[in-house]
Amino acid sequence: MCGICGVVALDEPLELLPETPGRMIGVMRHRGPDEFGAWRDDSAFLGHARLSIIDLETGQQPLCNEDGRYWITFNGEIFNYPELTAELEGLGHVFRTRSDTETIIHAYEQWGQQCVDRFNGQFAFAIWDRRERRLFLARDRFGIRPLFLAWHDGRLLFASEIKALRAYPGFAPEIDPTLVGEVFNYWVNIPPATVFRGVAQLPPGHTAVFEADPKGSSPPAPLPSNLRIRRYWQPTFLSEKEDRRHVGQEEIRRMAGQVREKLVEAATIRLRADVPVGAYLSGGLDSSTTTALIHAYTDHHLKTFSVGFDDPAFDETSWQLAMAEHIGTDHATVKVGKEDIASRFRQVVWLTETPILRTAPAPLHALSALARSEGFKVVLTGEGADEVFAGYNIFREAKVRWFWSRDPGSRNRSLLLTRLYPYLAQSPPEFLRRFYGAGLDRPDDPCFSHRPRWNNTSPLVNFLAPEGTAAITGGKVGCVAEERLLAMLPDDFAQYGPVAKAQYLEMTTFMAGYLLSSQGDRMLMGNSVEGRFPFLDHELADFAGTLPATVKLQSLTEKAILKKSVADLLPANILDRPKQPYRAPDSSSFAGRAGQELVDQYLDVGSPGSHSLWKLERVPALVRKWQAGKLLSIRDNMAFVGLLSGRILAEDFGPGFESRIAGDILEDSDIAWRSE
Repeated sequence: MCGICGVVALDEPLELLPETPGRMIGVMRHRGPDEFGAWRDDSAFLGHARLSIIDLETGQQPLCNEDGRYWITFNGEIFNYPELTAELEGLGHVFRTRSDTETIIHAYEQWGQQCVDRFNGQFAFAIWDRRERRLFLARDRFGIRPLFLAWHDGRLLFASEIKALRAYPGFAPEIDPTLVGEVFNYWVNIPPATVFRGVAQLPPGHTAVFEADPKGSSPPAPLPSNLRIRRYWQPTFLSEKEDRRHVGQEEIRRMAGQVREKLVEAATIRLRADVPVGAYLSGGLDSSTTTALIHAYTDHHLKTFSVGFDDPAFDETSWQLAMAEHIGTDHATVKVGKEDIASRFRQVVWLTETPILRTAPAPLHALSALARSEGFKVVLTGEGADEVFAGYNIFREAKVRWFWSRDPGSRNRSLLLTRLYPYLAQSPPEFLRRFYGAGLDRPDDPCFSHRPRWNNTSPLVNFLAPEGTAAITGGKVGCVAEERLLAMLPDDFAQYGPVAKAQYLEMTTFMAGYLLSSQGDRMLMGNSVEGRFPFLDHELADFAGTLPATVKLQSLTEKAILKKSVADLLPANILDRPKQPYRAPDSSSFAGRAGQELVDQYLDVGSPGSHSLWKLERVPALVRKWQAGKLLSIRDNMAFVGLLSGRILAEDFGPGFESRIAGDILEDSDIAWRSE
C-alpha cells in the first residue's frame, strides 16, 4: 500500500517548482515510508511513497512498460496478479519485475480501460500514456483506496490524500460550509464532493480519462469538466419479488456451502504478500470468521490484534481473548482510555481530512500502531460483512418499517421495533411512532431506509454558519446533495426490495465514505499498515447480491446465511452473541488534560483563528453543557465532536498548514527519480 500523486498539463509544457515533488510526496510519507519515487516528462509528473509488500526488491515506482510508453503510480494490491501475469505472458508480454504494479500496466496495454474488470483487488492508480498524452485513472469497486482530484491553474492534480493536493504550491482550497453541512446531515460527503471547494473524489467503481480532446459529457462537479468518467461496477441485488421468496432448507444449505467456498477463496487470496500478514480480531462474528477460515484452510499462523477499552461499556476484550484461544493465535491487545483518544484526536482529524461525528477512529489508530510496532505491515479485517450480508440494525429497521408502511395505522406493527431494541419497550409508544414513522407515508422514497438516521442528525447543521444549512431545506435533504445521491442509483433501483435498497445505500454512502475511509484506510495508513477486507471481495459480494434477503436477514436474524456457512468453525457463544456495534467514548473522552487543551484551543470563540464555519453564539452553550457533563444525547455528542473536528480541520488545512507539514517535506536527495 502506498501514496500516489501527480500533476498533468496538456495545453502547455509542465513547469514544476523545485519543491513540488518533495512537498506532495512528503506529506504522504505515512502511507509509504519505505521508498520515495518520482518521474516526469514535459507534460506529466508522477510521485510515489512506497509501503513495500510485494516484490520488495524490484517493485519500485513509478514504473513503466518495456518501451517506456506507459508509466504508472499505483496504490493498492491486485490479489489475482499471479494468474493475470501468467495469462499476459501467454499473450506475449514480457515482465521485468514480480510486482502486481507491472501486471496492471501490461493489462492496460492488452485490454485498455476494461482492464479494471479483470482485477480482484483494492486499488487507485494513474497511468500516463506518453504517446497519446492521455492520463487514465481508476479506483476500486468499493472505494477501499482513496483518489482525490483538483483542477488548478490549467493543471490536473491527483493524489491519495487531499493534503498532497494542498501541498502543491499555490493551491489552497477552502472548506465549504455547505459541504460540511452535508457531512453533518449524512455523516459523509456524497461523491464526488469533499468538504473542500474544488477538490473531488473519484467515486468508487469508476475510471476517468484526461486528454486534450475529451469525448462525452462532462462529469458532475466538483470533478474537473475536462475529465471523462465511466462507472465499471456497482453492487447489484434482486428484485423485490425474488428478494422476498421463500427458500427451502436444502437450498439454504447449498447457498451456505457456496458462501463458505467464496469466503475461503476471498480470505486465502488476501494472504499473498512478501511480508507477514496479521489480522484484527474484534471478538465479533466477522473478524472471527476471517481468522477461523485462515486457521482451518491454510497453514498460515496468524498474529491477531485487538483494541480494548478501559471503560467496560465499550470493552470486548473477553470475547477477543476467547476467540484467540479457540483458534490458538498469538494475540496482542492495546487498551485505550479516554485520555488516549483525546491525545490522538488532532492527528486523527489530520488523517481523515474531514469533520467526523464520533471518536471511533481514534482507538483504531492506536490499534494500527500496535500492529506496526509488532512488525506487521498487513492485516486482514472484517469490514464489509454487515453491508454484504445484511448485519446492521438499519436493515432490520427497513424491513420492519416497510412492513409497518403497509398498514401505517397499526400499533402492533410499530411495536415490532422493540424486538430490534429491547430497551425501547420502555419508551413511550408515541416516541416510536414519531421517530421511526418518519416518511412512513413514502415507502417508495429511494432513501426510505435512511431517512430516520438522517433526520436525527440533520439538526446538527444549525451549528453552522447560514450557508451551511443549505445541506437541508425545510427539514428535508438538500437538493444538490440529494441529486448527486439519486444520480448514482442503478436504473433498476426502484425494483429492489426494502432490505436491498438499504444495503445499496449503506455500501455507497456510509461504508465507502466513513467506514473504509475515516475508520479504515486513514487509520491504518496513518501508521503505515495495509488493511485487507475479505468480505469486500467483489466476487463474494456479487454472489451475495444474488441471495434473497430472506436468507441474509432471516425473519429479523441478521447475517443468517453467513452464520450458517461458518457454524462449525466458531464457538457457539461467538456465533450467537448479540451484535455489539463498535463504539468509543465520544465527548466524555475530552474531560482530561489533553481534551481540555483541545477544547480551549479550538472551541473558545474568543481565541485567534477562523470561526467562519460556525454560529458562534451556539458554540459556548454547547461547551458549557459539555463542561457540566450534560451532553447525554447522541445528537449532542455528535455536535460536540463534529464542531471540534471541523475546527481542527479548518486550522490545520488553513493557516496552520505550512507549519503542520514542515517536518514531512522531502529533500530532492530523498527522492529516487525513475528512468526507463
